[in-house]
Amino acid sequence: MGKIIALANQKGGVGKTTTAINLAASLATLGKRVLVIDADPQANASSGLGIDIREIDCSIYECLINKAEPKEGIHGTCVKGLDIIPSHIDLVGAEIEMLDMPNREKIMRDALAPVKEEYDYILIDCSPSLGLITVNSLTAADSVIIPVQCEYFALEGISKLLNTIKIIKSNLNPTLDIEGFLLTMFNSRLRLSNQVYNEVKKHFRELVFNTVIQRNIRLGEAPSMGIPVIMYDAESTGAKNYLALADEIINRNNR
Repeated sequence: MGKIIALANQKGGVGKTTTAINLAASLATLGKRVLVIDADPQANASSGLGIDIREIDCSIYECLINKAEPKEGIHGTCVKGLDIIPSHIDLVGAEIEMLDMPNREKIMRDALAPVKEEYDYILIDCSPSLGLITVNSLTAADSVIIPVQCEYFALEGISKLLNTIKIIKSNLNPTLDIEGFLLTMFNSRLRLSNQVYNEVKKHFRELVFNTVIQRNIRLGEAPSMGIPVIMYDAESTGAKNYLALADEIINRNNR
């Protein structure tokens, strides 16, 4: 049975979507069957994997609100072994539509149940908020990756996210674990990057991934081509970082 990993942080611009796209592609490159769930109305993970959301009939919105079969929403990508259920702008209104639904926090979990066994990893790219869709994603997930940018205010808001995870663990999903804190946008030449790294490592110790995602121009360029960085420039620092992260996650889960 596959493992569902949510990528969450209510702070925007920390590298959630970049990580969702490139970690998924790296896991697939290492021979795993991977599904990305784009749970962000901005649909950046969808476009970053080459999906034109104007041309799709079934997105995660239809799966959550209209009870569409998840298989109807699955689209292949340019990476062998990597599929995606794309997002749609309609997802903006989904939280209001879900308010009166029974078991509203568990709609995502129920929607993904039919396809969970078909993949080794299912990655959910959460929106930068702690709204009902993100709560659904964390309730559906087995674990959560928390990207943390190596910049000022990096730890701001993490306590709120950790509190949300604690509440979900207590009331909705007792098996939810923290897969790890992932340091992103790291620049070893900057004192600030090293300070943030040391601060996060001091607070969260073994929960911090050994792999650090360095600042890399190729990571920023690849989404405009609709492909992950490993297909854009396999020799780039970004591609190597995400392959190392995928390898670390596979090894952790094998243990």
